[in-house]
Amino acid sequence: MPPPAPPPLPEAALEERFLAATGPGGQNVNKVATAVQLRLDVYALRLPPDVFARLKTLAGSRWTLDGGILVTARTHRTREANREEARRRLAELVAEARVRPERRIKTKPSRAAKIKRVEAKARTGAVKKNRAKPRLD
Repeated sequence: MPPPAPPPLPEAALEERFLAATGPGGQNVNKVATAVQLRLDVYALRLPPDVFARLKTLAGSRWTLDGGILVTARTHRTREANREEARRRLAELVAEARVRPERRIKTKPSRAAKIKRVEAKARTGAVKKNRAKPRLD
């Protein structure tokens, strides 16, 4: 069963710009601005603080100083395809931020595991000691 589709982003929070793209398209690339730069105003989404923090971490260098996320799509030959890809990537980013990570349950190593680890360290140390140059005294 595929994961549920991410919820659509509100149009009021999005701002599109078209730029000259690189890549496939031949002479068309030089004449038509097909690359899409999509900016999402994160504050307009009214996210809970934990989701906001995760989104900021996930966005990384795409996060702008004024609280936006900037995504550029330029892999396709047409504006429409690039627009769809940019919107899909933004929606997936927001959906991923909404997923709360599972808490790690701390476990304690058993006494046998501790003994086994120390013995392995001793064996490794002995092997390394045997590699040393013999002393001549």
